[in-house]
Amino acid sequence: MGLQEILFFLSGLFLLVIGAEALVRGSSRLAAIAGVSPLVIGLTIVAFGTSSPETAVSVVSSIKGQADLSVGNVVGSNIFNILCILGLSALIIPLGVSRQLIRFDVPVMILSSALLFLFGLNGNISRGEGVIFLTGIFAYTGILLYKSKKESAAIKEEYEKEFGFHNGRSLKKWAVNILLIIIGLALLVIGSKWLVDGATAMARSLGASELIVGLTIVAAGTSLPELATSVLASIRGERDIAVGNIIGSNVYNILGVLGLSSVVNAGGIKVSRAATAFDIPVMAAVAAACLPVFLTGRMISRWEGALFFAYYLAYTAYLILLATGHHFTGAYAFWFSSAIIPATIVVLLFTLISGLRRARRKP
Repeated sequence: MGLQEILFFLSGLFLLVIGAEALVRGSSRLAAIAGVSPLVIGLTIVAFGTSSPETAVSVVSSIKGQADLSVGNVVGSNIFNILCILGLSALIIPLGVSRQLIRFDVPVMILSSALLFLFGLNGNISRGEGVIFLTGIFAYTGILLYKSKKESAAIKEEYEKEFGFHNGRSLKKWAVNILLIIIGLALLVIGSKWLVDGATAMARSLGASELIVGLTIVAAGTSLPELATSVLASIRGERDIAVGNIIGSNVYNILGVLGLSSVVNAGGIKVSRAATAFDIPVMAAVAAACLPVFLTGRMISRWEGALFFAYYLAYTAYLILLATGHHFTGAYAFWFSSAIIPATIVVLLFTLISGLRRARRKP
């Protein structure tokens, strides 16, 4: 692996992170100046804006015919968001989960994950299926905007504190924020091209597939805005933002990013058999695991955060073994699927049942 490939990748990653920050700040401030409520800004612009690196990388990869990188980026980012980012955030401070997330957003995330699995079974997400995804993200956003009117005063205050700006409506402030948006978009376009080129070259030099590079290095890199937003929000005690940002971004990654990536390519996006056999089911299982964890007292405890993070390390270790062709890969996969996963399911079910019983005993 040459120095040039590494520099291209790191430079592209840096531009993506800076571009996403500029886009989120410019658009959220512009929306605040225009009179949009901070809650709506947080639920839509910030959640979707932090996914802009995934959008840029996956769309560019799709146009270049690098489907494995496009799909791997989204699937890997969703796994990273929940297992790594939510895990780390909950380790900092136990995270409260709102009723809306449990009743609406998490089921939408699970349904989107299942839909991706079904669409990918034939080895291709067609342009028509991409349109279905895009229709879904527009419907999801519309429902979020409607539900935001009914949010509690505490949640509105939290979003006001984090994203509310009272800068007036001067022409100068409009111009500055529009310029931020333009700069952010430009950096995303350039950064995504550099990152994709660098990641492709790295995959070839390491002998790893583009899917594995997309699932690991690219996915973690493009998820840095979500990592920064959620971890900082948990440190500040803004728990609704910490959890809501991740769930909203995961829904957008599937419906918005893969939907757009499928539509811009006449033949849709090819989905490898390896992705449908292992990685997409893992992503769907991780999404489904959120429901029992979130239902236990509507809280993600520190031990559950530690469990999430440990699973991310174990998943990454498997991908590294697979990429290097290590002889221990088969034994590791068997041990993980036959012992660790069943044991975790039993623990989660026991925790869920215990939590529901405690809830029923309360007056």
